[in-house]
Amino acid sequence: MKITILAVGKLKEKYLRDGVAEYLKRLASFAKIECIEIAEEKMPDNFSLAEKEKTLAREGERLLARVPEGSDLIVLDVAGEALSSEELAARLDGWMVGGVSHLTFLIGGAFGLSPAVRKAAKLRLSFSRMTFTHQMVRMLLVEQIYRAFKILRGEKYHW
Repeated sequence: MKITILAVGKLKEKYLRDGVAEYLKRLASFAKIECIEIAEEKMPDNFSLAEKEKTLAREGERLLARVPEGSDLIVLDVAGEALSSEELAARLDGWMVGGVSHLTFLIGGAFGLSPAVRKAAKLRLSFSRMTFTHQMVRMLLVEQIYRAFKILRGEKYHW
């Protein structure tokens, strides 16, 4: 299985960079994984709804252009489907058994996702109805992917 994490913005906080790096190291025994970062679109301080929509559309085009060909797209979206860790593991297992060899998890920027990005997704996944920073979500995502693989192997980590 190959997994791409496509994210808007760079991880700024050292503790988040360290946490993501730790889980990426752990995941290396389960899957080939890569992280791709794209720069966040700039928004004026006092932006209108029309400016926000245009900015999200530009950012969305850039994101979709970076989704690897042949990859199934999973978009992290607060309005998406909420899954337990076990349910995510079962989906991952189903994709692998079904012949999916490449998944791309997409994390949008601070202003959200364009409708085009949401529409392109095979799955819109929500971690919570709460709002998290897009940088923090990256660490939560790699931990949950790692947890899913551990669940599938029946290994200690998940009780």
